[in-house]
Amino acid sequence: MPAKKAIKKKITKTKKPILKKTSLKKAPAKKKTQVKKVVKKKVVAKIANDKSKIAPYKPKKNEKYMSAAMKKHFIAVLLLWKEHLKEEMQKTFAHLKTKGETYADPIDRASQEEEFAFELRTRDRERKLINKIAISIEKIKQDDYGWCDSCGDEIGIKRLEARPTATHCIDCKTLDEIKEKQLNG
Repeated sequence: MPAKKAIKKKITKTKKPILKKTSLKKAPAKKKTQVKKVVKKKVVAKIANDKSKIAPYKPKKNEKYMSAAMKKHFIAVLLLWKEHLKEEMQKTFAHLKTKGETYADPIDRASQEEEFAFELRTRDRERKLINKIAISIEKIKQDDYGWCDSCGDEIGIKRLEARPTATHCIDCKTLDEIKEKQLNG
């Protein structure tokens, strides 16, 4: 046995790859503007692939509320959300078309109809949300976005990040919920 190990060691030692020395030439420097465009395209592609990922807006020092940069950010958030919802709706419709089998067993048919009804209710809510998104985008264009419909104060960036279609500040929304509880309670 020891002789075989020695032979293997000799074979592996003698079979070393021969490397040729080559000179590396430096690639010509690219312009910075081209690099920025490539980076922006990659960021846009990454956002398009990951539907729910746009970094929260970080306001700069002394930045005016609802500045052009903020508006641009929230338009991007709203449009991305809208596209995601539309894709989900298309998936549902495709699913409903392909799963449109009729079962002989009434229980199977009932469970399928219940599943379809649930999906359609969900899509109806999403359709209403798409309408709210369109209203929010229109408000951005008219410079009304980010301001409370009741009191006229700022809604706040954190609240808009959590719910981009919000139309009331946290105080007015809280008061509305308290009133609703008292009426229904």
